[in-house]
Amino acid sequence: MKTLKYLLLVLSITLFTNCADDDTPEVITQLDSSIFTINTFNSSGISGNAEFIKNSNNTVTIVVNLSGTTDDELYPAHIHFNTAAETGGIAISLVSVDGTTGQSETTFSKLDDGTPISYEELLDFDGYFAVHLSETDTEIVAQSDIGQNVLTSTSVSYPLNEADVSDISGTITFTKRVNGEALAVIALTGSPSGGVHPAHIHSGSVATAPGGILFTFTSVDGTSGISRTNIDALNNGTPFGYDDVIAVDGYVNVHLSATNLGVLIAQGNVGIN
Repeated sequence: MKTLKYLLLVLSITLFTNCADDDTPEVITQLDSSIFTINTFNSSGISGNAEFIKNSNNTVTIVVNLSGTTDDELYPAHIHFNTAAETGGIAISLVSVDGTTGQSETTFSKLDDGTPISYEELLDFDGYFAVHLSETDTEIVAQSDIGQNVLTSTSVSYPLNEADVSDISGTITFTKRVNGEALAVIALTGSPSGGVHPAHIHSGSVATAPGGILFTFTSVDGTSGISRTNIDALNNGTPFGYDDVIAVDGYVNVHLSATNLGVLIAQGNVGIN
């Protein structure tokens, strides 16, 4: 009888111990973090940052903090594939930003398509962060390149001078990315509102023009005067990054339209010229 009571006591203690262990919550700690700036876009006045956090259970948490949002509004947020200049599909859907607090927090371990992703892989991700106006209006109000696409402090600007059309001029700025590629931003003043203006890097210099087309930019929006293009290869597929841009024997032409390429609205030497 004593033996039976002893066995029952041991069994009870074992069951209690196992139950207590099962009910103990997992303690998740933060192992590392990185903060990315989120820049305002489309003159929205909304900006802030996103903190990427590495968790001890192999998940990643993204905490978004924005200023300039409107109370009681929800702002969808995502990580997209490619650079912001190229645009791309949604890679990771995040919890929408609460306009009242300007905050959201999302924890995940996979892309939306089920592909596993780690903190380290996210820091090298070919993507960009975008915040949209609403669920029904996908206009981007804030964005920033992330991972390997982050812009460095290394950049160079060249003037784009008046050409065949008077009172149009501006600059082209190339900024180096972490991965060695470049963001090219053409900014013109005086361009015709509503116009779409093709732009290229040509071989040679303005003095020796015309030269063949080496690279095609995203066309300049005449209303804003802006064009944003990611640069990683020439039109023929030859690799072409920031270091190649500053060494190129070339010049930039901005044309009046696709049907009036012979009329230049701005022009300027780049690279070694």
